[in-house]
Amino acid sequence: MPQQDNLSGSNSADSDPSVFFLSGIPGLEAMHLWISIPFCSMFTVALLGNCTLLYVIKTEPSLHKPMFYFLAMLAVINLVLPATTMPKTLSIFWFNFREISFNACLVQMFFLHSFSFMESGVLVAMAFDRYVAICNPLRYVTILTNSVIAKIGLAGLARVVLLVVPVLFLLRRLPFCQSHVISHCFCEHMAVVKLACADTRINNIYGIIVTLLIVGLDLMFITVSYVKILRTVLNLASKEEQLKAFGTCAAHLCAILMVYTPLVLTSVIHRVGHQVAPHIQILMTNFYLLLPPMMNPIVYGVKTKQIRVRVRLLFRGKDF
Repeated sequence: MPQQDNLSGSNSADSDPSVFFLSGIPGLEAMHLWISIPFCSMFTVALLGNCTLLYVIKTEPSLHKPMFYFLAMLAVINLVLPATTMPKTLSIFWFNFREISFNACLVQMFFLHSFSFMESGVLVAMAFDRYVAICNPLRYVTILTNSVIAKIGLAGLARVVLLVVPVLFLLRRLPFCQSHVISHCFCEHMAVVKLACADTRINNIYGIIVTLLIVGLDLMFITVSYVKILRTVLNLASKEEQLKAFGTCAAHLCAILMVYTPLVLTSVIHRVGHQVAPHIQILMTNFYLLLPPMMNPIVYGVKTKQIRVRVRLLFRGKDF
């Protein structure tokens, strides 16, 4: 059978440090074809939704504003993230293509972790956008200029590159002299580190530091922004003004919950991994990578009137 061939191939590949094999979802190999159906469906919805969102923002002049520029950045990230992992995952599920070179593994890992952290950075930028819009509306246009938005985007990109690239160099120095079978659907950092036959404390410590520096600080900045927003909103005179102000934050709050809730759950599961079945860990990781990209365009389409109207016009092909 193909699966047996690949497994025997993985044993012979132990002598070749440049070749690895992805296991898919351990323990659920017989269900790979069925599991691929929701995975492929979510991936397709994510691609269509984010492409539509980018097209609408690009072609509608009224959406050429800071809030929607940040949303466009989020949409690009939501295209790249699932595209980094899903093609390889589906090739495992459909064709049992498990082999991946070590260099390809590192490239996949770089894009996976870089864009995951960039997503967190864009959510911080969007929180800052809402803070300025609600707490300092008279200076909104002068503070969030196109130049400032571009600098924020470049700063976010530089931050993740500077922090993620050392992870790859730390990984390259490790010897892999035993099993080359990665117990995952894609090259996730800790899944690869576990295969090393050397001391990996530096890799583990650096991974924790990077996560705390990025996710921890980002969550802190988002929390501070929304504490200030809440104070400002509660000082507004009428309930109608308060609801309107909260309404402008609703979609962003949903995006924050969709990104950070699975992320926190995945991190907790990794810390207590000995108590959780491997297939649950892997399914949770895929869920984290697929849910936000799939749901963000839907949430923003529903919550943002300008986008909702434009999408209706796009699919109906006529004015109301």
